[in-house]
Amino acid sequence: MSDDDEQIAIYDEVEIEDMTWDETMQIYHYPCPCGDRFEIALVDLRDEADIAVCPSCSLMIRVIFEVVSFLLGGGEVAVGLSEGKSVAAAVP
Repeated sequence: MSDDDEQIAIYDEVEIEDMTWDETMQIYHYPCPCGDRFEIALVDLRDEADIAVCPSCSLMIRVIFEVVSFLLGGGEVAVGLSEGKSVAAAVP
């Protein structure tokens, strides 16, 4: 964890399996207490980013996931979960 990560105020930690996948927008989202939703793009997950932000307020959550493999160039990104389950999302 970098110094930047330690300075970010995280509202909660959420496992990716608890988030909803939006095929059209290529994002995972999760309800925010403000009424909007936290969002993290598949591209960000590919880059191993783990912070989902709410576009309507200042809250952020840490997304718990483990990158299992990347099949680039029109394949899939397999995102492993801590319980050994996995979610696959199509990559353009």
